Amino acid sequence: MKYLEDVVTLRYQAEACTGCGRCLEVCPRGVFVRSNGKVALTDPALCMECGACMSNCPEGALTVRAGVGCAAAVLNGLLRGGEPSCDCSGDSGSSNCCG
Repeated sequence: MKYLEDVVTLRYQAEACTGCGRCLEVCPRGVFVRSNGKVALTDPALCMECGACMSNCPEGALTVRAGVGCAAAVLNGLLRGGEPSCDCSGDSGSSNCCG
């Protein structure tokens, strides 16, 4: 399942990657592949922004705002049995709103 194109917060710094493959092991969506001894992104739109890759990358080559964006909205909607929701409370100071 893809989410929305060009909205994922996942960022990959290829120059920092040592090719350890931790992201390949922990990514539940198959966002990464091994290529020429390093890791490469397949399709960033597959990312559900869970943060597993970033948490397990010893080199800091990956960053993602875990729990935000489209994936969080889709999951909130599924869990509540309704439409995708970012759980915005309506006040502009809410840190849970994906804007």
